[in-house]
Parts: sequence; structure tokens; C-alpha cells
Amino acid sequence: MQPTDQHIRDARRGDRKAQSLLYRQCYPVLMGVCVRYRQYESDAVSLMNEAFLKILKNLDSYKIESSFSAWIRRIMINTVIDDFRKQKNYREFQKSSALLTDPSVDYLSENVSWNDGAAHFDAEELENLILRLPPMHRQVFNLMAIDGFSHAEIGEILGISDGTSKWYMNQARKLLQTWMKTEMVVG
Repeated sequence: MQPTDQHIRDARRGDRKAQSLLYRQCYPVLMGVCVRYRQYESDAVSLMNEAFLKILKNLDSYKIESSFSAWIRRIMINTVIDDFRKQKNYREFQKSSALLTDPSVDYLSENVSWNDGAAHFDAEELENLILRLPPMHRQVFNLMAIDGFSHAEIGEILGISDGTSKWYMNQARKLLQTWMKTEMVVG
């Protein structure tokens, strides 16, 4: 998605019509990022609107010759990370701890092959499983598996060590494998 240079210039000058058009053009890209990180659509929309305001405020820093889609996607991911940092307190770790001590989750069960999972689940079902992960697990999983960040980068972004990032990723994978196995047996 690349709006015209003129639309961007008009939006920079504060032209409301150009900004509205830009919003409609950005919406699919921004929401595509948001829904991976937020369980509820209303939270995703709120976060997307926050990112769009940042986009409008920072249009002067956008270089016309670069990819607009990549530029807004980066702002969206940074907005998600900033929001996560604001909320990363006792509640996050409490949810993680409660899930990890839940006797109904069997971490020692036989691993599910990702190929078996892909054959039994469509993209929406996989997204729903990812959304069930505790917030910190989901954040690390999305940053690594979907957005391609390294553990070192994730550690720096979230203010955790590389090892902690690896632990969250490993636990997220175990949870997803357990849930996939359960769904495959039930379904």
C-alpha cells in the first residue's frame, strides 16, 4: 500500500480529507498487526488509532522514496510494544504463573508436529490459539515467529534478558502444542 506522494504532502499540511484517505489506506495494514497482539477487537482498534495519530504527527520524518507500508508497520509495532511496556506489571506475571501451574496443561505430553497442526488448522484457528496465550508469551511469540525479531532484540524491546525471551518462546510453543494436540483429539 503506497499512497500517492501528493496525498502524503496534503496530509502533512493538515488537510483533513487527505488524512481521512490516508487512514482508510493504512487501516488494513495497521489492523493486521494489531489483531495479532490484542485479544479483543476494541483494544486492537484503540491501539491502531493511537498508532495512526503517531503516523500523522511524524509524517515529516517519512522519506517519500521509501516504503510507506513498511514505515507505518514499524510505527504500529513500536506502538504495540510501548503499550505493552505500560501494562507490563504484576498482572502480566500473575497470569503467566497461574497458567503455568494449571494442572490441566500437560507440558510433558507428546509434542505435536507443526505439519500435523497445519493440516488440521486454518489460519484463523491458529490465530485464535495464539490469542489464548498469556500476554507476555503472546508478545514474545509474535515478535519472534511472525515479526522476525531475534531474542536479543526482543530482550531489548521488552526490557528482559535473552534467556527470558527464550523461556517465554519455549513456553508459548509448549502451550500451543498442547492446545493443538487437544483440539486435534477433540476435533
